[in-house]
Amino acid sequence: MKILFLGTHGQFNLGDELLLETFLSQLGEEHTYAVNSYDPAFTQNAMRPKFNVESFHTTRELPRFLKYLLTSKVIFFGGGSIIKELYASVGRNPYSTLLMILATVTFAKQVARKKVIMSNIGVGPLMTPRGEMLARWILSQVDFLSVRDEKSHRTTLKLGLSPLKVNLVPDAVFANPPEVFISTPKPLPRSDKIRIALNLNYDIEKPEAWEPFQANLAASLKELHAATPLEIHALPMQSKFKAHDDLSILKEFSKKIPDIPFILHDPQTAQEAAEIIASVDMVLAERLHTLVISSILGKPFYGLIYDVKVQELVDYLGMNTYARNINDSFCSEDLTAGIRSVLSAYDEIGMHLIERSTLLRMKLGRYFDDLKAKAIPR
Repeated sequence: MKILFLGTHGQFNLGDELLLETFLSQLGEEHTYAVNSYDPAFTQNAMRPKFNVESFHTTRELPRFLKYLLTSKVIFFGGGSIIKELYASVGRNPYSTLLMILATVTFAKQVARKKVIMSNIGVGPLMTPRGEMLARWILSQVDFLSVRDEKSHRTTLKLGLSPLKVNLVPDAVFANPPEVFISTPKPLPRSDKIRIALNLNYDIEKPEAWEPFQANLAASLKELHAATPLEIHALPMQSKFKAHDDLSILKEFSKKIPDIPFILHDPQTAQEAAEIIASVDMVLAERLHTLVISSILGKPFYGLIYDVKVQELVDYLGMNTYARNINDSFCSEDLTAGIRSVLSAYDEIGMHLIERSTLLRMKLGRYFDDLKAKAIPR
């Protein structure tokens, strides 16, 4: 059948592209997919030949979008924080995403009479009564709904949705086994330095906390380096498309720690990002899917919590001891102690992450079987 798959694609965010690949793998190679993208050629080429994908521009090809909406059997929103108000740091109308999705869902249900699925999505932040109202209008029209974390689940219930309608499941990327990322694991080579993969994301919940956080991070890394030499491996998960992308931010941050070896990477796929993660001693990251891939590979990490979705991930991984909310006030010594705690419990954390991610993969296997049985018509 033809499925119209909608999400955040073609923005050169490795996590978003990984989500798309994960969902298509779970739904099956036998279907035909129409997928929105800000770079249709990139998305189409990335998914073929494994999947039969036709891609159209998210904002510039409305006639094709309407054609796919009318001719597809199912409208499928897959993953991502889509039911949300935008942070001020994004620089757009806070309701723009909600209004776009409301128009799409309403047309799909009321005019095209299609089944609408939202799977493994994030709900929130919703910071105003208007945002909550728009979210309520959207979600009340969805035929099959699952959310990826406890906070999203509580938010949907607060909006008035029935507990029977809302499924709570992990982030879909946990459905992937380690071999999706690393086909042949290799022993970590010996080094006289502590190798840290560093990922930064500019779009934090409180923009005013960004500069203090960077100052404390730089001071902490300098303190660690003075005791034991470090080697920082920059791990951008988005290196194009927008101002303040991860690659630009990491390049700027490197100037704050000029005496620490800083190796700049620019991975183009989730698999390339995973190879970097596998080659270091630990991960220090904001981005959700950097931490998810680290967990699947059993690589110890210290989480830099920049918004609610990362907090929820840390919660259900049982990693609160090894994470810090960077929107809150803290000193560099706190961060230094946190990073050292990861290194001191290295093997224990690695085993914990493998066990936890394996359980989540099993849970997602059962979930996707149920979703296809109940929500995908035959």
